[in-house]
Amino acid sequence: MPTAPPSDFAAALAAGPLVLDGGLSNQLAAAGHDLSDALWSARLLADAPEAVVAAHRAYFAAGAEVAITASYQASFEGFARRGAGRAEAARLLARSVELAREAARTEPGGRRRWVAASVGPYGAVLADGSEYRGRYGLSTAELVAFHRPRMEVLAAAGPDVLALETVPDAEEARALLEVVRGLGVPAWLSFSVAGGRTRAGQPLEEAFALTAEVDEVLAVGVNCCTPQDADRAVALAAGVSGKPVVVYPNSGEEWDAAGRGWRGEPTFRSARVGGWLADGAGLVGGCCRVGPDGIAALAAEVAVLRTQRARAAG
Repeated sequence: MPTAPPSDFAAALAAGPLVLDGGLSNQLAAAGHDLSDALWSARLLADAPEAVVAAHRAYFAAGAEVAITASYQASFEGFARRGAGRAEAARLLARSVELAREAARTEPGGRRRWVAASVGPYGAVLADGSEYRGRYGLSTAELVAFHRPRMEVLAAAGPDVLALETVPDAEEARALLEVVRGLGVPAWLSFSVAGGRTRAGQPLEEAFALTAEVDEVLAVGVNCCTPQDADRAVALAAGVSGKPVVVYPNSGEEWDAAGRGWRGEPTFRSARVGGWLADGAGLVGGCCRVGPDGIAALAAEVAVLRTQRARAAG
């Protein structure tokens, strides 16, 4: 099964919509893997790479067309705390892309498939929930110095796109956008939001506007938020940025940090995708607690909408 070369991704997005995968961590946990380590799913890049491939395959089998790699919480600093030197850390970062490619090649079905290299926020590396707050007390230059080395390694590994995801703070977005210029790989930028603001409290209009003149960014939007917040953000992102929108919210359940578990009822519904697409979405999927069943339902809805569009156009 050939996978699309990187130069094809922009064209595929323009002809979209494309279906993203769901939560990698919940799929790995469902398979029995312990993700309590500070590296989260990135630990399995070293300890159980076959599990990462299997998780990607599960989403491809469900209808996903884009796999997001297991590098969200991976960094030189994080791997160093586990005793890995810089060369080994770079190898593991690149391996995240290689494992997603392996899954894309081996999963049958005839569809084209792409690989998005996950670049999580600085706060994810701290493993203390600060990726949902932002405002780390670091300067833009310090954030650039943190992100550049791992983004360079991920870009060199040959993904189709960089997923600059779960970004809580417009200031961190500025740093990520500075690094992505000149890497030679397109990117999407997605914020983690609450209501009409970033997690750090900036208005979403200001956050989305940062990408308007950045040619490397093919799409902007939100992820790791409630489906209701996603509904409100899509049209705003499209209008402010002039770009296709990427949207992949959580299930709608809430994490209870004290009880170490999820509570509430899921509100992620595949029926929402019609509204997202109408409002400008080009990349649609799920994040935490959205598994292969949720992506299968979403992919089926996208297939129906594609057929309707083709009939209307033809």
